Amino acid sequence: MTRQSTRHYEHHEITWRGIRIALSYEPRWLNLSDEYGLDTAHLEIEAVQPKRAMLPITETGYRSHFTSAATVASYGGPVAFVRAWLDEEASSPAWRRQAEAARQLALF
Repeated sequence: MTRQSTRHYEHHEITWRGIRIALSYEPRWLNLSDEYGLDTAHLEIEAVQPKRAMLPITETGYRSHFTSAATVASYGGPVAFVRAWLDEEASSPAWRRQAEAARQLALF
């Protein structure tokens, strides 16, 4: 069986805590949901302004993430999913320490 690998990414842009983020989402990344019940989705998240700014889900400003399309849909779509993920991770003590250290460096 030959499977076509046509991608249909949705593209979104959000601003989270002053950081502009490009978000690409492909809900049928494996394209196996019809035959095998696998709904593997793919998200690409990149800080674009400031370029590659550190985010609570990535130190490099870029993240490729696989999850299920049902999970993303349960949040109301990719934008809501990513916002919730960022907010959740930003509440961790480790992120708060990193963010505070970055603010202190910006003073000099």
